[in-house]
This record gives sequence, structure tokens and C-alpha cells, in this order.
Amino acid sequence: MDLPVMPPVAPMLSKAVKEIPDTGHVEPKWDGFRTIVFRDGDEVELGSRNEKPMTRYFPELVEELKRNLPPRIVVDGEIVLERGGRLDFDALQQRIHPAASRVKLLSEQTPASFIAFDLLALGDDDLTGRPFVERRRLLEQALAEASDPVFITPATADLAVARDWFERFEGAGLDGVVAKPLDGTYQPDKRTMFKIKHERTADCVVAGYRWYKTGDVVGSLLLGLYDGEGRLHHVGVAASFTMARRRELVDELAPYVATDASEHPWGEWAFPEAHAETRMPGAVSRWSAGKDLSFVPLRPELVVEVAYEHLEGDRFRHTARFRRWRPDRDPASCTYAQLDEAEPFELAEILPIRGR
Repeated sequence: MDLPVMPPVAPMLSKAVKEIPDTGHVEPKWDGFRTIVFRDGDEVELGSRNEKPMTRYFPELVEELKRNLPPRIVVDGEIVLERGGRLDFDALQQRIHPAASRVKLLSEQTPASFIAFDLLALGDDDLTGRPFVERRRLLEQALAEASDPVFITPATADLAVARDWFERFEGAGLDGVVAKPLDGTYQPDKRTMFKIKHERTADCVVAGYRWYKTGDVVGSLLLGLYDGEGRLHHVGVAASFTMARRRELVDELAPYVATDASEHPWGEWAFPEAHAETRMPGAVSRWSAGKDLSFVPLRPELVVEVAYEHLEGDRFRHTARFRRWRPDRDPASCTYAQLDEAEPFELAEILPIRGR
């Protein structure tokens, strides 16, 4: 491979803001795997956010990128997966599998799509030093003939349209919107764009905690919500604390430590066979292999208010943010029923992405 921009490249990033800024360019924020595609003739490499190649996991996409992209190009975008008319991040995660036979099967059963939103190089030209408005124009020209499963993300300069997208597109599984300065150059690993994401709050039961990587302070609180049958489900973690606050939490939580695991709602998770049916706090996955995911069980008596963005299945998609303790709330009242659900919206109304 011989391109003017060579792998690995760390993608340019966004910083979170509360309101959509009037930068002259706003596009949907896709919920998938951030990917920089490097193509030089028959050679294609899919670079990830951690700069490790993902090429082997998406063989069907490699072939489609050869069909749809110019012969020599470096393009930034997102790998996404559609199921049931919306993005499905859980299904996309399953595509990262060590077994070649499993990769092949999943590439046929749940094929992925690629959505392009920036151009780093074309032919012999390194475009990273040019303004975004020029890179976007060249991207549209380069992919003018591209077709499913390769797309260019929609974009708008109209703030009213952007606000409408922010509200409606969540129902199709999108994260929010991204605003980009038109005069900005491409700056790897720098937060020069702006992301606006949905934020909601929920009252959750704190049913355990994990130690911090140093092992002597609290790392994260394990959050639970009750279903309609009174079963407490693990829905995610809250982990954004200062080091001083982590030390304080050890003492605050000490009176609630469960001494008899058999009486804890997640006590059965101590047995390996329990992990076969659902994902649990102590389970090791392909994303957490090698990490110590053991936890300290707490009696489910504490309630915390957390901020979250959205659900993926029955869990918070990202780490929740601690807001405050809720001593006025009965833990039994912390159910899924309190959570807001986005109005369903068909992904095809944004782009004609479909599983083939």
C-alpha cells in the first residue's frame, strides 16, 4: 500500500456541547464503529479508533468498498449495521469474533454498511491540511456513484433542520448530531468537532461496585433496574468520579456490603453456568478479556440518579454519569417504566441502509 496518508491514523474527534452550534455544517451522529478506510487498488485496510485494523471482521464490506470507492483513497466514516429498520450496535459488536468461520457466517447473516463523512486523501493528494468545506465537496464527487452499502452521510447548514434531525433520528438508533467547522483542517486525535447527544436521567439501584484499577478505591457503581416481575437487571455502570470522591465512596458504601452472596439479587452470578444466558457484571467478553470484572455486592438499598444517553436493548449504551443520591426513593420503585423511549423512526428515511 502506497498512499499519501498511510495507516494507522487516529480519527479526528468531537467534544460534547449542550446546543448545536451554527458552524455551517451539521450531520447525523451514527452509532457504529468509527473507521478510516485506506484503499490502494486491491488493497483495503479498515482502521479503527484505537488504530488497530478491523479488516478481517468485515470481508463483505471490503469487497463493496472496492466496488464503490475510487482506486486510491483514504476516507473517514462509520461502520454500521441495520436490523429491523434501525441501527443495531449489539449485533455489530458480535461481528468482532476470533474464529474465521464465525466471521464468514456473520458477514452473510448480518452484513454491515459504511457511511463516509470525511476525506483524508484522494489519488496522490493529501487533503488533511485543506478546509473541511473543500474535503466535503471532493468526498461528494468521489462517491457520487456509490451505492448500498456505501453511503455519504446527509448534512445540512440549516439549524432548524439539524434540530429536527436531533429529535427524530434517535428513533432509528442514532446518537445525536455532529457539527463541523467549515474551515477546519483534519487533525487526528484532536477534539475539533462538536457532538450533541441526548441526555436523560434515571433513578437506579446501586447493587455493587468494582474496584478501581489501583485496587484501593471505588472504580464504578453497578446499576440496576427492576422489571415488571420484580427482578433486578444489571443495566450499566456509573464511573466518572474524581480520585478523592472514589476514596470517599469506599467508606460510604461499606455499611451496605452484602455479607451473604446467596441473598443478593445477583448472587447466582458467582456460578459460571449462570453467565450462559445473559451478560453479567463479572462476565468476561471479547471486549473485556483480561480485565478483572469481579465486583463487591451491595444490599440493594441505595438509589442514585444518573444521566444517560440512550438504551441499547435493556442496558445503557454508554457509561452513565453520577448526578446525586436519592435517599427519598424506594429502591423497588426504580423500574424500566421510568425510562423515556424515543419515538420509532425508520432508518430508511435517513439513508436506504438495509441488511442484505
